[in-house]
Amino acid sequence: MISECLVHPVASIGKNNYGCLEAMDRGRDEKFMRAALNEAKKGLGQTSPNPAVGAVLVVGNRIVARGHHRRAGRDHAEVECLRNFPGAVPARATLYVTLEPCSTEGRTAPCADAILQAGVRNVVVGAIDVNPRHSGKGIVKLRNAGVTVRNGVLADDCAQINEAFNKWIVTGRPFVIGKCGMSLDGRLTRPAGESRWITGHSARRHAHQLRATADAILVGAQTVRTDNPRLTVRGVPSARQPHRVVLSRSGNLPQHAHLFSDRHASRTLIYRRKSLAAVLKNLGERGVTSVLIEGGGEVFSQALDARVIDKVHLYLGPILTAGPIIAFPGRGAETTASALRLQRISYEQIGQSVCIIGYPEVRPSE
Repeated sequence: MISECLVHPVASIGKNNYGCLEAMDRGRDEKFMRAALNEAKKGLGQTSPNPAVGAVLVVGNRIVARGHHRRAGRDHAEVECLRNFPGAVPARATLYVTLEPCSTEGRTAPCADAILQAGVRNVVVGAIDVNPRHSGKGIVKLRNAGVTVRNGVLADDCAQINEAFNKWIVTGRPFVIGKCGMSLDGRLTRPAGESRWITGHSARRHAHQLRATADAILVGAQTVRTDNPRLTVRGVPSARQPHRVVLSRSGNLPQHAHLFSDRHASRTLIYRRKSLAAVLKNLGERGVTSVLIEGGGEVFSQALDARVIDKVHLYLGPILTAGPIIAFPGRGAETTASALRLQRISYEQIGQSVCIIGYPEVRPSE
């Protein structure tokens, strides 16, 4: 008896229909989807405003071709993967792709058409496209052409690597990450006259890798005046330089600052007397899918108080400084019960520093 998941009802598109395929080897599918995820990660920070997608073609128990989306306007992962396979695709081959193949033409032709033209008869999909205009249509198109499609394999992992794209596509607003390096006593600075570094070299290198995944880095005017930051990605080969965004009430900024005088000056945006919400809305309209807030403490605190931060990266240095600048000087919570809490928290020791990553809890009213 054929499982009903192998039939092509539209109702099953949005569900994880893998579970009712009891005869299939879940471990095998997850193994190859992880390989496709590793391909997708190669494009992180490079593909915006497109999602990062990876694909592998499997014959028997062996990967015979790989591909990933490299940049907007370039071939999508499925097309690159199939192009990397010499000759005709065997009927027993299976294509694993982290995101549902597109079914409409944009800068490139629909991937679903390329899959059909290549003669692929088996496709395993990780996450469904969240765009309402496309969601499920690629799978329907393949199934209507007789292709066996299984979806929902490592769906959460496949969706998470595109968490910024997914928010932007659904809301029009960029995904906001709050990042700072701080001492154990919650300070952003050392005493005057001493080295400004609180975290170690390894943690700072890790932070540059985070910068490489963002479309824009946002700071306040006082950070520009005090620190004269570059806000560039360094030490990450082939990284795309993000926009540098400055919030200023007065517009009185030092014109000799790196942000206005270096070779990336054209990518610096100044917003004068604009609310953070208005700035994020405008950045979303510009196609910015992710924003990394780096300082100073006042801007970070405003963002936390306004509940616009989607994710935090806190780097804790092994030092007590009693420095003059507090990390989060915002109005804070009136009670412990109303405090902003993190969920899905992870801790990673990086050299002598600790990186804490978490997602602010979304309350029902929000």
